Amino acid sequence: MTVTHHLRVHRSDENLAREGQLAWHLAEIAADPVEVDADVVDMIINRVIDNAAVAAASLTRAPVSAARQQALDHAVSVGGSGATVFGCALDRKTSPEWAAWANGVAVRELDYHDTFLAAEYSHPGDNIPPIVAVAQHVGADGHALVRGLATGYEIQIDLVRAISLHKHKIDHVAHLGPSAAAGIGTLLGLDVETIYQAIGQALHTTTATRQSRKGEISTWKAHAPAFAGKMAVEAVDRAMRGETSPSPIYEGEDGVIAWLLDGPDATYEVPLPAAGESKRGILDSYTKEHSAEYQAQAWIDLARKLHGSNPEVADPANVESIVLHTSHHTHYVIGSGANDPQKYDPTASRETLDHSIPYIFAVALQDGGWHHVDSYTPERAGREDTVALWHKITTAEDAEWTRRYHSEDPDEKAFGGRVEIRLTDGTAIEDEIAVADAHPLGARPFAREDYVRKFRLLAEPVLSAEEIERFLDLAQRLPELTPEEVQQLTIVADFGVLAGAPAPKGLF
Repeated sequence: MTVTHHLRVHRSDENLAREGQLAWHLAEIAADPVEVDADVVDMIINRVIDNAAVAAASLTRAPVSAARQQALDHAVSVGGSGATVFGCALDRKTSPEWAAWANGVAVRELDYHDTFLAAEYSHPGDNIPPIVAVAQHVGADGHALVRGLATGYEIQIDLVRAISLHKHKIDHVAHLGPSAAAGIGTLLGLDVETIYQAIGQALHTTTATRQSRKGEISTWKAHAPAFAGKMAVEAVDRAMRGETSPSPIYEGEDGVIAWLLDGPDATYEVPLPAAGESKRGILDSYTKEHSAEYQAQAWIDLARKLHGSNPEVADPANVESIVLHTSHHTHYVIGSGANDPQKYDPTASRETLDHSIPYIFAVALQDGGWHHVDSYTPERAGREDTVALWHKITTAEDAEWTRRYHSEDPDEKAFGGRVEIRLTDGTAIEDEIAVADAHPLGARPFAREDYVRKFRLLAEPVLSAEEIERFLDLAQRLPELTPEEVQQLTIVADFGVLAGAPAPKGLF
């Protein structure tokens, strides 16, 4: 059964014992020897495949190349055998924290992997790169890796359910540092005390503002979760050496809650698995069929439906206005409620367009779908008829869609909304969608064959046919992998692919 941890700020003179702190309870969950349920194992395999798919599609992009070059400029640390880097040969390794960095950027670059949305946003698949990197470095087997990944997902999703970071303009990766540190702790079989110290250090070093996702969005958007993963690896290393961390990190009168979140009078109810209870959080998350911010997924599906049923709406000459009635989150983060002029700028960066639902809905209406490359090109964004249609699209917060967004009932939780299209001839078209087609409650929920199909689609341009089959075989045998096989759990680019990618020089 689930237990609820009551979280509040404590004055220093209250002397909150570590056993009463959230970080300690998270560490207890990580140290719990409970096994992973079969359906959770299956979903972990799906997400390992999904991460590799989106990493393959981003191998030659500049931010990924820069992070990869940084990692390759660092030698394997002396305490283990090192970790692999996406795209590179199996014997080309680096230190685990730098592998977590490079692979984390590759996974996040296209914003195309799994998601969980509740009080906060998250991409829980960001836990996979740092935990896999450590597993490879220390020679862990597939069974230990699965247990570590189950913890990473569980802790991040539990935190995301209860604690809003964006409300106070703190970036959502502040929940990722602790979850990745906890997952590594499970992987390594560390004791509660050590994991507790690692969680505190990981949180302390990964709190930053949300400016990375505001206005003109920079390439740091992909680096932010990779940095959190890198910090988690380093935090575990420090804790294993006996070093301590700020405490109480969440509850202290100068801690995260008091000064970065809801303030000294704040309270939260954090749902956590009880001792001996299976870690099943991953099953509440969902992946992306389309390479766009998750709150755009359902809207893309609705737009492609309208493209077929009402093709006249693709021509801006026929359209007076389009209003997307949606949740508070969608309106203010990726909609016109953000008041970011960049969301309507045809010269905006890919990262900015990815967070512009007016742009995304316009393109999907006109094209009847979405492509992870073609839908973002400068030529596509600058097309005259697209710009005209795009600038007729606005969003509006709808109280009912906001309520459904925050609902804890999975049968009514929704990430879509209702579209109202006014045509120049005076007619109106209305339609709505609650969840994306690929969502577990959607029209076509993603299953193993869909994850494999997505991997093949994204990997075929950069991996050989033999490499695709090699990786899929390993991934689908994940819990039975030997330490040697875990060290091969990566993707190796086809000959010449990386040679054509940027290779920027820096300090290292």
